This record gives sequence, C-alpha cells and structure tokens, in this order.
Amino acid sequence: MRGWFTSHARLLTALAVTLAFIAAEAFALWYRGNAMVALVPAALLAVWLVVMRLETALLCMALLTPFAINMALLPGMELSMPVEPMMILFSAVFIFRVLAERDYDRRLLRHPVTLLLTASLAWMAVTSATSELPWVSVKYTLARLWFVLPFFYASAQIFRQRRRIRQFFWAYAIGLGVVILIATSKTLGNFSDLQTLHRVMKPFYNDHTAYGCAIALMLPAAVYFVLGGVRGSENGVKGSERTIVSSTKTREHLSSHSPSLPFSPFHSVLALTLLALLCTGLFFSYCRAAWISVVGAIGVYVLIRMGMKVKWMILLFALGVGGFFAYQGDVLYRLEKNTQDSSYTLADQVKSISNISTDASNLERLNRWAAALRMWGERPVTGTGPGTYQFLYASYQRSYQLSTISTNAGDLGNAHSEYIGPLTEQGVPGTLLVAALFLTTFVTGVRVYRTAKDPAVGRMALAFTLSLLTYYVHGVFNNFLDTDKLSVPFWAFTAAVVALDVYSEKKEM
Repeated sequence: MRGWFTSHARLLTALAVTLAFIAAEAFALWYRGNAMVALVPAALLAVWLVVMRLETALLCMALLTPFAINMALLPGMELSMPVEPMMILFSAVFIFRVLAERDYDRRLLRHPVTLLLTASLAWMAVTSATSELPWVSVKYTLARLWFVLPFFYASAQIFRQRRRIRQFFWAYAIGLGVVILIATSKTLGNFSDLQTLHRVMKPFYNDHTAYGCAIALMLPAAVYFVLGGVRGSENGVKGSERTIVSSTKTREHLSSHSPSLPFSPFHSVLALTLLALLCTGLFFSYCRAAWISVVGAIGVYVLIRMGMKVKWMILLFALGVGGFFAYQGDVLYRLEKNTQDSSYTLADQVKSISNISTDASNLERLNRWAAALRMWGERPVTGTGPGTYQFLYASYQRSYQLSTISTNAGDLGNAHSEYIGPLTEQGVPGTLLVAALFLTTFVTGVRVYRTAKDPAVGRMALAFTLSLLTYYVHGVFNNFLDTDKLSVPFWAFTAAVVALDVYSEKKEM
C-alpha cells in the first residue's frame, strides 16, 4: 500500500490541491448564487485524467457511475452526470490513440465476442438509417458506442493486467456499496410500505429493478473474492498508465507469474462487508427478476461443477422452452389462478412472480411484450429503429391488455426485455446478434474456466461469467443496457472474460 502512495504521489498531490480549491471556491460562490462554477476545476481534472491516464479515468468512471444522476443539459437531451461526458471524451481519446498508434491487439479484434459486438453495432447503424425516428435512433446508437468503447474495447486491452480487473470490480462495488447503505437506511421504518421500498434507491437508480439487477450482477464476482479470489497471484505486467495500446508488440500474458500478494485481514473484512451489503441490498430491492437471476446463476454453477457440457445445458434450456410452448395452455391456466400481488413480505413476493391475473407489474410487462410483437410484425427485418419503442408502442396496445399502470406517454420504460426489445427495434438480425453475443460470452467463460493453466484465471473467468449470466436471465424481464448503471459493469465484465481468454495460457488437452 505504501508503494502505491509513493508511485502516485504527484497524482495524489494534484487531487488534494484540486479538492481544496473546489471546497474554497464552492464556499465563496455559494453566496453569489452560482455554485455550479465550482465544478469547473473538477471538469478540468476529469479532462486531464482522460487525456493523460486512461486507466485511472476508467476506474474513476466505475467508482462514480453508481452515484451518477440524469440531468437535462439541453432541451430533449439528458446525460448521466458526471460520467457520460467522461465516457464521450474517453471514447474520442481512445479512438485517436488507436488510429495514431495502430497498435490495438488484433487478437482481441478477432475474438468471436468482439466480432459479434461489432456486428451488432454495425446493424444498429443500419437500422438507424431505416428508422421511423432517425434522430432518436442516432442518439441511441451513439450512446451505445460511448458505453462499449471505454468499457469493452479499451477495457479488454487494459485487462491484460489481471490486477486491473480486480481494481475495476472494487471501484464499482465500493460505489454501489455506498448507495446500498443509503438506500437501506431509508428502508428502515418503511418495511410495510412497498411503494416507498421501490423508491429508496432514488436518485441514484431510477427504480428498484435496475438497482436489484446491478446488485445481482455483482454478487457472483463478490463471492469469488470472498472465497479467496484475491489470494491468487496478481498476474500480468507492470506498464505505463499512459499507453493502453501496446500489447501487440510486448505480448504480455495474464499467465506470466509474479509474486502473490498477501491476503490481509483488511481484504477479508472488506470482501465480507461487501458481500453482506450486496445480499442485504438484493433482499430489500424487492426485485423478483433479480432474485430469479441469482437462483439461475446458482443452478448453472452447480451444472458446471458437475461437469456438464455447455451443449447439454443449451439442450436442457431448449427442452424447457419447448415444453412451455407445448403445454402453454395448462401452464397459463395455472398461472391465472394465482392472485397474489407484490408484497413487502418475502413469501408473498415470491408467490407474486407467477401472478399474471392481478399483479400490475406482471400485467404491464405482458402488455409491453404484446405491443412489441405487433410492432415487429410490421417491420420484421429492420425493426422500427434503435430506441424508438417507447415513442411508438402506445398505438399498438389493446384495451383488454392494459394494466393499472399502463400509459400512452412512453415515460415508463421500454419493451422490458433484452431480447424482445431488439427484435422490435432492430428486427430478427438484431435479436439474433444479441442472443449470439450472450451465448458466445458464456461459452468463452466456461471454456476458460476449464482450460486455463492457472486455476486462479479459471475461477475468475467463471465468477464473471456467472455475474453476466444473472443479467442474461434478468434480460428476459427487463433491459438496462441503454443506461450507464448497468452498461458499465456489464461490458467491463464481458471484456474481462475476453481478456482472460486471450491473454491466459491454456492446458494441453
């Protein structure tokens, strides 16, 4: 720890001076009615970080994302402050460096996950050109770009140093842990008021579903660190923070060994505290989809530890889906018998998961899916355009499917599915690319777990794969990849799986 402070003495000095200046200026300007001017030094610091220290800027964005708040900077344009402006600048600097140095690792570019993501972005650009609301689709596609450029394309190469993966996880986890503390403190004394419980995470997270999804996404990785993930050797190389596009020449590998770091009592306490916070936050999120996603990840983990091949897992899943459609009449009849609405008690909340007769949330989700499928039926190949669903779906609703929370204003979210949403907005190719991307990432993570020469690399790959799996399951019921709250950890964890695959040594099979 002392060595870290010594090597970063100049940066810490600059931070201390800047923070002192911000505090003094804020105090002075507060009485003049224009305290926003006090943020100018912070903005200059952010610019300096992105231009001079991309890796440090990435960690700062991860730390700040859980605290970011949407602000309307211009009419019709909202940005998540302060992280989205940093993402935009980061993306521009990253592209400039890649084009100037022409040294981005081609192994990453040739990886199946990268190819599928690039194809998905290209198809979004195509469907933006054919969109019913072109300007909306262009803005949506640009936002997706400044999510994936820093947190996938740049991170995949930064994560050639495994310690960077660990640092990224802890940066986001610490920020989320503070938000959980704040939300949980608001929960105390309001246990019987479900509507209040659904709002305690504001203004940091818009609703309890996104909040619960973020917590579920972090849980498997947190369990990995608690069970000794930080014991393993911090493999990778030490290099300048200023250059992130240098691995093609040096060919560093995650599997090159360096001395292991001690697992201190502080690390133990921190990891256990984080896990306890995540479990507490997940419970009090009252997000049923998040609960289901964690149970799904546990089930898949058991299958993987049993040695089941991925192809048999896929077949098992396909049989389950096929069985549902084969007996959907009987299944739906039984589901309609359930009249348990959402509740603040755990047992009743679990029972309400299958209530499609009176539960407003479930009914509204079915209404959104039905409207989405009607929209897709009119434009099955190119869809209506990225980001357009919420502005167009109102006329596709049917009165007999409306719930008590239905609206024609398009202000309560999108299609509520990471698979049906792209189907409506980008047609069949869009949803196939999304499904293929998720499946390929999962297959990659399991393969690294089973073939990595260093067991620590394999365990880390499995942990992040299971974390991503929680989102794949949650994506059936909601979609949040158009927000920074979930895009930041999701694409970074995907980049971690790809980096562990590319830069690790494999067993001889």
